[in-house]
Amino acid sequence: MVDKMTQEQRHKTMSSIRAQSKLENTVSRALWRKGLRFRKNDRSLYGTPDISIKKYKLVIFIDSCFWHRCPVHGTMPKTNIKFWENKLMRNVEHDREVTDHYEEQGWTVLRIWEHELKENFNGVIEKIIAFVNQESGKNK
Repeated sequence: MVDKMTQEQRHKTMSSIRAQSKLENTVSRALWRKGLRFRKNDRSLYGTPDISIKKYKLVIFIDSCFWHRCPVHGTMPKTNIKFWENKLMRNVEHDREVTDHYEEQGWTVLRIWEHELKENFNGVIEKIIAFVNQESGKNK
Protein backbone atom coordinates (compact mmCIF):
# COMPACT_ATOMS: atom_id res chain seq x y z
CA MET A 1 0.00 0.00 0.00
CA VAL A 2 1.33 3.41 -0.97
CA ASP A 3 1.40 6.11 1.70
CA LYS A 4 -0.87 9.02 0.67
CA MET A 5 0.90 11.49 2.96
CA THR A 6 4.12 13.31 2.28
CA GLN A 7 7.08 12.55 4.52
CA GLU A 8 6.51 15.84 6.40
CA GLN A 9 2.80 15.10 6.91
CA ARG A 10 3.56 11.58 8.15
CA HIS A 11 6.21 12.93 10.54
CA LYS A 12 3.76 15.48 11.97
CA THR A 13 1.05 12.85 12.38
CA MET A 14 3.32 10.30 14.03
CA SER A 15 4.97 12.84 16.34
CA SER A 16 1.59 13.90 17.68
CA ILE A 17 0.89 10.41 19.06
CA ARG A 18 1.33 10.43 22.83
CA ALA A 19 0.99 6.80 23.78
CA GLN A 20 1.36 5.65 27.35
CA SER A 21 1.42 2.01 28.28
CA LYS A 22 -1.15 0.48 30.58
CA LEU A 23 1.70 -0.71 32.76
CA GLU A 24 3.09 2.81 33.09
CA ASN A 25 -0.34 4.15 34.04
CA THR A 26 -0.85 1.36 36.57
CA VAL A 27 2.52 2.12 38.19
CA SER A 28 1.74 5.85 38.28
CA ARG A 29 -1.64 5.29 39.94
CA ALA A 30 -0.12 2.94 42.53
CA LEU A 31 2.64 5.42 43.39
CA TRP A 32 0.17 8.30 43.58
CA ARG A 33 -2.06 6.30 45.98
CA LYS A 34 1.02 5.72 48.17
CA GLY A 35 1.48 9.50 48.42
CA LEU A 36 4.34 9.93 45.97
CA ARG A 37 4.09 13.15 43.92
CA PHE A 38 5.81 13.37 40.56
CA ARG A 39 5.46 14.32 36.90
CA LYS A 40 4.66 11.79 34.19
CA ASN A 41 6.30 11.98 30.77
CA ASP A 42 7.73 15.47 31.30
CA ARG A 43 8.66 16.52 27.78
CA SER A 44 10.83 19.35 29.11
CA LEU A 45 13.30 16.71 30.32
CA TYR A 46 15.68 14.87 28.00
CA GLY A 47 14.40 11.45 26.99
CA THR A 48 10.90 12.17 28.39
CA PRO A 49 11.19 10.11 31.60
CA ASP A 50 8.16 8.06 32.57
CA ILE A 51 8.34 9.53 36.09
CA SER A 52 10.37 12.51 37.25
CA ILE A 53 10.86 14.51 40.42
CA LYS A 54 12.89 17.60 39.57
CA LYS A 55 13.17 18.71 43.21
CA TYR A 56 15.25 15.61 43.99
CA LYS A 57 16.78 15.24 40.51
CA LEU A 58 15.22 11.79 40.01
CA VAL A 59 14.05 10.11 36.85
CA ILE A 60 12.46 6.69 36.51
CA PHE A 61 12.05 4.77 33.27
CA ILE A 62 9.80 1.74 32.83
CA ASP A 63 11.40 -0.23 30.01
CA SER A 64 9.44 -2.67 27.89
CA CYS A 65 11.16 -6.03 27.44
CA PHE A 66 10.62 -5.92 23.66
CA TRP A 67 11.40 -2.28 22.83
CA HIS A 68 14.42 -2.01 25.12
CA ARG A 69 15.93 -5.46 24.44
CA CYS A 70 15.59 -7.08 27.84
CA PRO A 71 18.42 -9.63 28.20
CA VAL A 72 15.96 -12.08 29.79
CA HIS A 73 12.76 -11.63 27.75
CA GLY A 74 13.71 -9.56 24.70
CA THR A 75 12.65 -11.22 21.46
CA MET A 76 13.40 -10.50 17.82
CA PRO A 77 10.68 -10.56 15.17
CA LYS A 78 11.07 -13.26 12.53
CA THR A 79 10.52 -10.94 9.56
CA ASN A 80 12.40 -7.83 8.45
CA ILE A 81 15.19 -8.80 10.83
CA LYS A 82 17.73 -6.17 9.72
CA PHE A 83 15.22 -3.34 10.31
CA TRP A 84 14.33 -4.62 13.78
CA GLU A 85 17.94 -5.20 14.79
CA ASN A 86 18.81 -1.61 13.86
CA LYS A 87 15.67 -0.18 15.46
CA LEU A 88 16.01 -2.05 18.75
CA MET A 89 19.76 -1.52 19.02
CA ARG A 90 19.22 2.21 18.50
CA ASN A 91 16.69 2.13 21.36
CA VAL A 92 19.31 0.52 23.62
CA GLU A 93 21.92 3.10 22.57
CA HIS A 94 19.44 5.90 23.23
CA ASP A 95 18.71 4.48 26.70
CA ARG A 96 22.45 4.58 27.44
CA GLU A 97 22.72 8.16 26.15
CA VAL A 98 19.77 9.27 28.30
CA THR A 99 21.15 7.57 31.42
CA ASP A 100 24.61 9.08 30.83
CA HIS A 101 23.07 12.52 30.30
CA TYR A 102 21.28 12.47 33.66
CA GLU A 103 24.21 11.02 35.57
CA GLU A 104 26.52 13.70 34.13
CA GLN A 105 24.01 16.33 35.32
CA GLY A 106 23.96 14.88 38.85
CA TRP A 107 20.57 13.20 38.56
CA THR A 108 19.76 9.71 39.77
CA VAL A 109 18.24 7.25 37.30
CA LEU A 110 16.18 4.16 38.07
CA ARG A 111 15.26 1.78 35.26
CA ILE A 112 12.57 -0.83 35.84
CA TRP A 113 11.99 -3.73 33.44
CA GLU A 114 8.46 -4.61 32.40
CA HIS A 115 8.98 -8.21 33.57
CA GLU A 116 9.95 -7.04 37.07
CA LEU A 117 6.55 -5.38 37.41
CA LYS A 118 4.72 -8.40 36.06
CA GLU A 119 6.56 -10.76 38.42
CA ASN A 120 6.29 -8.69 41.61
CA PHE A 121 4.29 -5.50 41.11
CA ASN A 122 3.94 -4.56 44.79
CA GLY A 123 7.60 -5.29 45.46
CA VAL A 124 8.67 -2.97 42.64
CA ILE A 125 6.31 -0.23 43.85
CA GLU A 126 7.93 -0.49 47.30
CA LYS A 127 11.38 -0.46 45.65
CA ILE A 128 10.51 2.77 43.81
CA ILE A 129 9.18 4.40 47.00
CA ALA A 130 12.31 3.36 48.93
CA PHE A 131 14.46 4.72 46.08
CA VAL A 132 12.67 8.09 46.14
CA ASN A 133 12.79 8.29 49.94
CA GLN A 134 16.51 7.50 49.96
CA GLU A 135 17.31 10.05 47.25
CA SER A 136 15.08 12.74 48.72
CA GLY A 137 16.90 12.34 52.05
CA LYS A 138 20.23 13.03 50.31
CA ASN A 139 18.92 16.31 48.89
CA LYS A 140 17.77 17.86 52.15
